[in-house]
Amino acid sequence: MAAGKEIRGKIKSVENTKKITKAMEMVAASKMRKAQERMRAVRPYADKVRNIAARLSEANPEYVHPFLRAHDEAKTAGFIVVTTDKGLCGGMNTNVLRAVTTRLRELDARGVRAEAVAIGSKGLGFLQRGAVPVVAHVTQLGDTPHLDKLIGPVKVMLDAYQEGKLAAVYLCYTGFINTMKQEPIVEQLLPLSDDKLAQSDQERHAYSWDYLYEPDAQAVIDDLMRRYVEALVYQALAENMASEQSARMVAMKAATDNAGSVIGELKLVYNKTRQAAITKELSEIVAGAAAV
Repeated sequence: MAAGKEIRGKIKSVENTKKITKAMEMVAASKMRKAQERMRAVRPYADKVRNIAARLSEANPEYVHPFLRAHDEAKTAGFIVVTTDKGLCGGMNTNVLRAVTTRLRELDARGVRAEAVAIGSKGLGFLQRGAVPVVAHVTQLGDTPHLDKLIGPVKVMLDAYQEGKLAAVYLCYTGFINTMKQEPIVEQLLPLSDDKLAQSDQERHAYSWDYLYEPDAQAVIDDLMRRYVEALVYQALAENMASEQSARMVAMKAATDNAGSVIGELKLVYNKTRQAAITKELSEIVAGAAAV
């Protein structure tokens, strides 16, 4: 029964793995709800800032903020790549990094170089292996990220664009659609497109009042536009974290189900092996009795 003992050891090992994946699935489900609530809480803030920024831009047409100007003469593009710090979340990071690679190849074909800011350990490792210059990075943000940890790395990219060193800045993350579906997104963050500041008729009516500026309109618009871009990056991080927990919950559930299937197959093999051993012993006993 040496083979049977080995199979019993495999069954025990897979059962232990199943307990771990089940526990991770339950933890991810708990964190997923909190991450989704945080993601939904960010959206109204970003919408509010967008409406105020759009109204101020219309009220002061003589001043065009640097984030609204295109720098076609620059030959470098910036990437803010948002990924996770941990793995075991299916193909989520692979998909967004594949989308980043595709965009990098498109830019390289046009003679545009790239530099990046990495948010998350997985993206940082990928960019370093891909020989893309990483000008700033932040990792280990935890389950409740704070904006003050993001401002430093993001400011490096925003300042470079404001100085005219970058032709465009792209924001790369995994967008949350629902628990079962998340999609990689690579969108242009800067220069801000018209649709980013577009207002509906209802929003235009709600924000149609005039403002008093202190100290002056330009200073207010500068600060507000920077806060708006930072809010977009934070919203991308919140969506990425909600996607991470959802993807991890689904991946761990699949792993738990697969472990159950493997245990069933191993038990079937064990029973067959055990039955064969019993049949062999009976055959030997009968043969010995017949010989006597």
